[in-house]
Amino acid sequence: MSHPTPSETPIPRPGVRLRLAGRTDVGITRDHNEDAFAYLDLSTGLADAEARDGVIDAGARGVIIVVADGMGGAAAGEIASEMAVEAVLDTFRAQWMNGVSRETNTFVETLRDAADTANHRIFAYAGAHPQHAGMGTTATIAGLLGNSLYLAQVGDSRAYIVRDGVALQITKDQSLMQQLIEAGEMTPDQAEVSERRNIILQALGPDSSVRPDFTQQPLARGDTLVLCSDGLTTHLRATDIARILAASLDPDDACDQLIAAANAEGGHDNITVVVVQFGGDGLPEHDELQREIRHQAYPLPDSSAPALDRMRGRMRSGAVPSVTRAPTPMTGVQSVSRIDTTSTAPPRNPAKAYFYTTLFAVVVVVGWAIWTFGKFSSG
Repeated sequence: MSHPTPSETPIPRPGVRLRLAGRTDVGITRDHNEDAFAYLDLSTGLADAEARDGVIDAGARGVIIVVADGMGGAAAGEIASEMAVEAVLDTFRAQWMNGVSRETNTFVETLRDAADTANHRIFAYAGAHPQHAGMGTTATIAGLLGNSLYLAQVGDSRAYIVRDGVALQITKDQSLMQQLIEAGEMTPDQAEVSERRNIILQALGPDSSVRPDFTQQPLARGDTLVLCSDGLTTHLRATDIARILAASLDPDDACDQLIAAANAEGGHDNITVVVVQFGGDGLPEHDELQREIRHQAYPLPDSSAPALDRMRGRMRSGAVPSVTRAPTPMTGVQSVSRIDTTSTAPPRNPAKAYFYTTLFAVVVVVGWAIWTFGKFSSG
């Protein structure tokens, strides 16, 4: 089975059309929304609120889509998610839309820089506002270039591709559960009901640097992309997502139905979903593609400069301003702005997550050693 290499430059065929919609909902149990999302046509500069009838005819520069799920309590999570979305859009406007290169590596490097920028802005803002210490957000950033998706993943929001009635996850959660699954210590079914399923290993903002997971996915005509926060996937499995999309009239209806289904199961968190249908002659038929849907790492060449050095260089050049303020209202960021500083809803705390992750790993190792020694002794 062949896969694209990092040096390949997608050659866009004319007629790649996206029909897309997004929704964010506070859910049933939370009293304010810490999620945000946006999408941007990188050829025309039009954001989601300006897309006519939810249709984008993709140009040579492509399209960027982002979903962020904030954490930190009170208003901190809401600020973090909006800052992340703004940073992604700002970075692509400054570096990709105004640049000359249309190479795949440059596009994915811009994804990396967007994540770095978001992390820097949130980390700096928390440093300047001690009441928001530890604030952060997950982010799933999906970019269409040519006939392929390129994604940057931080945390446990997700991306799925639905093809021929089957939904398959193309991102990998940066979470404790995912590590235990890969280590063979837990099955996916067990992970879905574990009390530790919300422990994430990375987020934008809590630390001075971040390491996103970069992936790629070639597209076929008729594919549907679902980007969502974990408020959806806590309640719905991939089979549920595929079933609801199959019964939906269009992306708008699909978003409404997915959120309604998650709320019907309890709506224990904010729910955000973006649904994108891909069509047009610019995409191959499924049988022409002959590539499976799965998590496919994109081996972005490592830069010799650490992330912080790259960030400082872009700040000096003026491409990325140093921002230590809360985000301002802007076109392209969809979020519920109601803030209740008296909220008692338990936020996800990345710092605590790192502590409990380490503690849990030690317990697992010690338990394994005791079991192994006991088995050996009894033998």
